[in-house]
Amino acid sequence: EIQALTNPTSFGQPRRTANGVDFNRLLLVTAVLTRRTGLKLSTQDVILNVTGGIKIGEPAADLGIALAIASSARDLPVDPELAVVGETGLSGELRTVSQLDRRINEAARLGFKRILVPKTGSNTPNTDIQVLTASTLRDAVSLGLVKDKKAVPKEEINGMEY
Repeated sequence: EIQALTNPTSFGQPRRTANGVDFNRLLLVTAVLTRRTGLKLSTQDVILNVTGGIKIGEPAADLGIALAIASSARDLPVDPELAVVGETGLSGELRTVSQLDRRINEAARLGFKRILVPKTGSNTPNTDIQVLTASTLRDAVSLGLVKDKKAVPKEEINGMEY
């Protein structure tokens, strides 16, 4: 799981912190999000974390990183039944990744209902998972974020709803 938190910076220069992902990858995805989707991240600290101490070193995680950041910046959740995979280009295009069929099958096996992949790699296998495609990061953010927060079940932690 990739998590992100954006928060107005307390200093003149916004901070970028990456745990479990290459710092330069975070900078790239943040720049593309700012330029290609209109997110105002130039005054936001961006903190990115991969849970469980896992290290992600492949570009296929770009789309997950982007959705986590956009989710925090827009205060909208990512669809919890959605898996995402894709590399982002500097112009905001989504690029396919290696072994896409295997990744789609694995997402279905893990219980995801939908997966969002780059349109260029949409040669999809027959599975019980709905395959959504996007050709740009802007389209992917629109598809991946839940517009109605009430549609997402609330978590209960220590008797408190979140």
